[in-house]
Amino acid sequence: MARLSGAGKSSKFAQRAKLRRQKRDDIAHSAEEAALEQEKLAKVLRVTEFVTANELANLMDVPVTQVISTCMSLGMFVSINQRLDAETLTIVADEFGYQVEFIKPEDEQVAELEEPDKEENLVPRAPIVTVMGHVDHGKTSLLDYIRKANVTKGEAGGITQHIGAYLVTLDDGRKITFLDTPGHEAFTAMRARGAKVTDIVIIVIAADDAVMPQTIEAINHAQAAGSPIVFAFTKIDKPGANSDRIREQLANMNILVEEWGGKYQTQEISAKTGENVDLLLEKVLLEAELLDLKADPKKRGVGSVIESALDKGRGIVTTVLVQGGTLRVGDPILAGPYSGKVKALINERGERVKEAGPSVPVQILGMSGAPTAGDKLYVMESESEARQVANKRLQLQREQGMRATKHITLDEIGRRLAIGNFKELNIIVKGDVDGSIEALSDALLKLSTDEIQVNIIHKSVGAISESDVLLASASDAIIIGFQVRPTQGARKLAEQEQIDVRLYSIIYDAIEEIKSAMEGMLAPKYEEKVVGEVEIRETFKISKVGTVAGCMVTSGKIARNNDIRVIRDGVVIHTGKLASLKRFKDDVKEVTQGYECGLNIDRFNDIKVGDIIEVYEQVEVKRKL
Repeated sequence: MARLSGAGKSSKFAQRAKLRRQKRDDIAHSAEEAALEQEKLAKVLRVTEFVTANELANLMDVPVTQVISTCMSLGMFVSINQRLDAETLTIVADEFGYQVEFIKPEDEQVAELEEPDKEENLVPRAPIVTVMGHVDHGKTSLLDYIRKANVTKGEAGGITQHIGAYLVTLDDGRKITFLDTPGHEAFTAMRARGAKVTDIVIIVIAADDAVMPQTIEAINHAQAAGSPIVFAFTKIDKPGANSDRIREQLANMNILVEEWGGKYQTQEISAKTGENVDLLLEKVLLEAELLDLKADPKKRGVGSVIESALDKGRGIVTTVLVQGGTLRVGDPILAGPYSGKVKALINERGERVKEAGPSVPVQILGMSGAPTAGDKLYVMESESEARQVANKRLQLQREQGMRATKHITLDEIGRRLAIGNFKELNIIVKGDVDGSIEALSDALLKLSTDEIQVNIIHKSVGAISESDVLLASASDAIIIGFQVRPTQGARKLAEQEQIDVRLYSIIYDAIEEIKSAMEGMLAPKYEEKVVGEVEIRETFKISKVGTVAGCMVTSGKIARNNDIRVIRDGVVIHTGKLASLKRFKDDVKEVTQGYECGLNIDRFNDIKVGDIIEVYEQVEVKRKL
């Protein structure tokens, strides 16, 4: 009121000035509040759960080593590419003064896309069983026996590198769906994407071997997923097989088997002769009965992507495990950021089928792109709706990708200068199936060190194309093809541009070769090697030359171009090179043990009788990662 009522004419101008000042202050105050609000928002990270430690570090703009050390101080050992769960992300971000807001990878609620089950339509479904275990313990051989088909022959090097899904019908008509995972990496990635595909896990352990690190990892993953475990002790027909030893090792890990009063079922089997395999399947079906698995086959289909590949004649082929509802030819579908329409359904024996119900694995033709293993697949109301959701997700994915790409900062340049010989290895990975590409890219990224950084600048399914070669040329990258070949045009272009294209069919070969290439990029290390010792017996001062020493080579040899040290009473007093080396009056290249010689040292004349000259050379040693 006082502001509005003027206190006489003389002070009107003062009043106006005061009002203007007040207005300015208000504007400044609101601008300050807006800036604070903006700053608060900048401190909020919008992420999906299970981003890697590296992506989190990039979003917060801190070195990944700080994130790892923070995790270590919290008692968690994480690697650069390890995916972090919601709780860990919140705690770590909080340490750096950030808040985390979780966004769903599918930005809509699943409930909107998936129809709820109707109680009256529920019918029992086949259990989905994942076979896991250490390399070469006989996972695929067991599945081969069950399916009466031989997959191992077709795999490069006899190692399973794709996820296979097979529906097996037993003699009594009961069905089991088997998933054969390559090792454990893909299983982890799928679980990290929230796809709990498996109902029961069979862990295969060779009775003539032991519980290996990979077996322990498989057990941990199965326990984390909350799936019942059945242990299969294979190779019992081999000499030296001792399954009690395995039981003992499991007991040491707090896993008690039924025979020893625990809750885990075990079965000794031989995949070669088929001994006791039927008993193993009985035990699996017993676990399934306890779980009481049911699904509604009448609703719109929903499933999980197990694998996606690019086939030359058929386009994108997606392997899907139907988990609920029924998938039919002609259905509009959505998986990850891609949509499409089911053109054809093919079962695991290569036969075309009209529809696939719960727990049935099928290959789908008709997706617009290759979805990632673990993505949920939904049957939509219409194609336009599927396309709309897919576009929205693709936009979100691009935005996240852009935020996670790290541009070089001044700090980073400083770090590289401090290291002195920092190098980068850019790689483009192309493969036949998505699962292999994921596993290979992760394995290659783990090879990064402080001095050499591995960057995967592009990875996708399909043959090596000309655009890949042009990208490699622009970014000085090498191209790795896993089970794929370059097209004719790409091959010619790669020769012109001198781009290194490496083709592999076994994942370990690719990792080993890249590792060797990186070791070649490391600056070599030099080690000293003492090659001889010389004792000074007499010294002569010669004008214009300096002090010349008459010596005896007591061990090894001395060469004209060797590095030398002068040692007096066990203390090094000079390090340098020789100016000359003579025998009698002739200049010589080298003098060996037991012979006398004359020498003088470059720019050093303080030599005395009794000094020892140590002769050494620098040997280049290849460095290991």
